[in-house]
Amino acid sequence: MPSVYKEVPVQELRGCVEPETLPFEHTGALEPLEEGVVGQERAIDAIKFGMGMKEKGYNIYIAGPGKAGLTYIARTFLEEQAKKEPTPPDWCYVHNFKQPDEPKSLKLSAGRGKELKKDMEEFINTLQAKIPEVFDSEDYRAKETEVQQAFEKRRREIVDELSEIAKEEGFILQFSQVGMVIIPANQEGQPMSQEELSELSEEEKKALREKSDELQEKMKAAIKRIREAEAEFKEKHAKLDNEIALFVVGQLIEHYVEKYQDEPEVLDYLKAVQEDILENIDDFKKKPESQQQMGPFPVQPKEAVFRKYDVNVLIDNSETEGAPVVIESNPAYPNLFGTIERQAWFGALFTDFTMIKPGALHKANGGYLVMKALDLLKWYLSWEAVKRALRDGVIKIEDLGELYGIFSTRTIRPEPIPLDVKIVLTGDPYLFHLLYIYDDRFQKLFKVKAHMDDQMERKDEAILQCARMISRFCQENQIRHLDRSGVARVLEYSMEVTGDRDKLSLELGDISDLLREANYFAGLDNAQFIGRDHVHQAIQKRIYRANLIEERIKELVKKDIFWVETTGEKVGQVNGLSVLMTGDHEFGKPNRITATVSVGREGVVAIERESKLSGNIHTKGVLILSSFLKERFAHNKPISLSASLCFEQSYGMVDGDSASSTELYAILSALSGVPIKQGIAVTGSVSQKGEIQPVGGVTQKIEAFFDICAHKGLTGDQGVIIPEKNVPNLMLKQEVVDAVQEGKFHIWPVSRIEEGIEILTGVPAGELQPDGTYPEGTVFRKADDRLREIAEIVKRFGKDENGDDKASADDGNGGGCPTCER
Repeated sequence: MPSVYKEVPVQELRGCVEPETLPFEHTGALEPLEEGVVGQERAIDAIKFGMGMKEKGYNIYIAGPGKAGLTYIARTFLEEQAKKEPTPPDWCYVHNFKQPDEPKSLKLSAGRGKELKKDMEEFINTLQAKIPEVFDSEDYRAKETEVQQAFEKRRREIVDELSEIAKEEGFILQFSQVGMVIIPANQEGQPMSQEELSELSEEEKKALREKSDELQEKMKAAIKRIREAEAEFKEKHAKLDNEIALFVVGQLIEHYVEKYQDEPEVLDYLKAVQEDILENIDDFKKKPESQQQMGPFPVQPKEAVFRKYDVNVLIDNSETEGAPVVIESNPAYPNLFGTIERQAWFGALFTDFTMIKPGALHKANGGYLVMKALDLLKWYLSWEAVKRALRDGVIKIEDLGELYGIFSTRTIRPEPIPLDVKIVLTGDPYLFHLLYIYDDRFQKLFKVKAHMDDQMERKDEAILQCARMISRFCQENQIRHLDRSGVARVLEYSMEVTGDRDKLSLELGDISDLLREANYFAGLDNAQFIGRDHVHQAIQKRIYRANLIEERIKELVKKDIFWVETTGEKVGQVNGLSVLMTGDHEFGKPNRITATVSVGREGVVAIERESKLSGNIHTKGVLILSSFLKERFAHNKPISLSASLCFEQSYGMVDGDSASSTELYAILSALSGVPIKQGIAVTGSVSQKGEIQPVGGVTQKIEAFFDICAHKGLTGDQGVIIPEKNVPNLMLKQEVVDAVQEGKFHIWPVSRIEEGIEILTGVPAGELQPDGTYPEGTVFRKADDRLREIAEIVKRFGKDENGDDKASADDGNGGGCPTCER
């Protein structure tokens, strides 16, 4: 190939990292990166700001690509920072003695929740043992007997007094099952019989009834006095029990009051416990062993009677260092807000405060809760509830069925717990934009956006940071460390992923998978360290597992089923290059692009567009071709032509503008009649001014065409034309680099369409001269001549029946052709 055409220097075909330039022997000798995050200064600054802003609404959304390791970065960085923050308090649920259906929440210092639970268990157990002993003691029995005897004496005195009055009036006081009865008496002091009563005169009977009525009133008064004495007895007995119980309970509870004197909520709870115990002291009088219940479903006394004195430790931060960082991978409503469990008993379901279970919001309260935004949005109820909790500043544990009216059963309503948590969502930037626009609450609640980058500048400092990060990863995952050659190959792979020799990938998920896979191959070799060969083998095996479709397409191309020519010359035919993606793998594919030009007025027509196999961007690229033709050739004549473009043997959608320059070369060849060398492939988009613009996937495209040429035989004239601005993106495999160095393959960078057409045809493109023509023998001159010829033909055949010239009769638009211009 003539040396007049500029080629890409061999050293710029692939970015390399020389192991000798790395200032370490292996990553095990490096100090692991503390924060585990590299190259994310912008995002880290935003995260620090969000963590520092304690005001309401400054929750964090970490936006970045899926493979950037968003959750890993969030966890590692947040955990390091959260250790410096104060540890949040414990939270417990206890029985509400005033409203049993509304359990109370208790706030305690970190680690004291389980202490309170243990202390309450000891307290109740001690009371169960001591109170029966006290009430069985001789002192208590003596005092109880004294009170009992006083009552009995008072009752006897009242009865004797009433009996004496009745006797004086000629009546007898008797006791029966229904109570006291006053009966008239005879001379002998015995109850009168019916015969004796009948023998009395009316005056005597009347006097007897009057006396009986008086005595009945006195008996009622006596009974009232007895009841008052009985009430006084019960009061004295209860006071005695209360004094005894208060002595025992007060003596025991005083220790806990002193212990929790700096916990005001606990003091209130202990006061309520003491009052309830005194009110229900009879539950403690019996010894535990005598309280066993008989029946088919025995219930433990603790469960039956003393369960209300339990303490449900909802959140225990005794072992938490700093603020908690919770990762919730399944943000369903119960997992976030907690649940109220139920227990079956005698065929029915019941619940109480001891069955309240915490959710992720409770565990992260006072710290940070990390979730994937998409996972949270999949649970619509959870998303709405989270926004409501952030707005109201409380965590409500509610039954999901009752909350949304699915079913209604009696349940408890725990007292809400104040919410002090920083929500950290991770997700795609596009998802952030959608939420910001369509969810009016989102922008009020998530005011901090931490945008993660997917690449960083390749500098010496960054390379060392990457090596330290690799060291941390190997240490955390307990895999082999990498030697210098292994690190160098990982860095080269990182450049391959970014498609830029001056950039390193920050897609940590992809890199971490590569390290694990390389460790596997190092294990097969029983190597001490992961070396370059192990990393390279992992990369190649990864490609091999995913490139079945690529190999099938290559096979079809090699068999000429997919027809791609690599030798000879043809008019209106050029090799284009495209990129195909199969999810986890992308590869290049050569395509024959053909163009035909004929007399007509249709302009440039893309067969893919007409057959609805063209995307919008490809359609735009075709329209640019028409603009280029106008700009180059319509300055002194109207353009009338019909040009047809086609991706041969393409049976799927075609999109993108990276083939627009290739299509233009085919049209210029078809117009000028100058053949194009088939050993050259082309990629690059073109502007209306003929500038060659950069495209994506240039490395894959070059390697795809090289493989075909290598299979059919390298002639030394073959190569690829690429945009000059894509040179920094080249990361070609060593096989291609070696072929270029040996002169068997060529890569030409071009910046204008004129450079490309000269390389493809070997004929100068031609510069526009002052007289509006192009030099003889140039490609543009031949194309210009052909366009003039077509315009004359259109003009000649465009006359109407009366001999009028249609081209002259139209509004100067070149015979009505939409692509023509005066």
